[in-house]
Amino acid sequence: MADKAAHHPKRIGLYPGTFDPVTNGHVDIIARAARLLDKLVVGVAINTGKGPLFSLEERVELVTAEIAPIASRNGMSIEVIPFDTLLVDFARKVGASMIVRGLRAVSDFDYEFQMAGMNYRMAPDVETVFLMASETHQFIASRLVKEVAMLGGDITSFVPPLTHARVLKRIRG
Repeated sequence: MADKAAHHPKRIGLYPGTFDPVTNGHVDIIARAARLLDKLVVGVAINTGKGPLFSLEERVELVTAEIAPIASRNGMSIEVIPFDTLLVDFARKVGASMIVRGLRAVSDFDYEFQMAGMNYRMAPDVETVFLMASETHQFIASRLVKEVAMLGGDITSFVPPLTHARVLKRIRG
């Protein structure tokens, strides 16, 4: 039986995003996706068009720090890697056969459905899998977290502790 498992190809998944900032919703999807895979790559996109609060290096550092407890649980293999290429090209580069996307609401579905179709057309060997956000995180979006923080609101329940401190330091000085 063990010999048969040795020949089983590793299930490698890719969870891409800008993670500016990483939220509790992101962390939840990462934890749940990691349980389904042999290895999860969290791809941090450059995406300068969104006017990021944090640099690419800072976002990679924050995601890595915030998911460390998840990765150490049961020896889950999770790697955080920045990328600035077409998503399907990055998926192939890291050996991923699956792109993981989190859905918060029906409004996310239209965009994600179109992206999944485009990605499938370019790379039919890479499947897109959707995970629904848990009900406690369905409304959390990085854009809204930044907006609430900039207006002086409390973001404690939306982001992990280190990210919370960094967002406040960045926005409020």
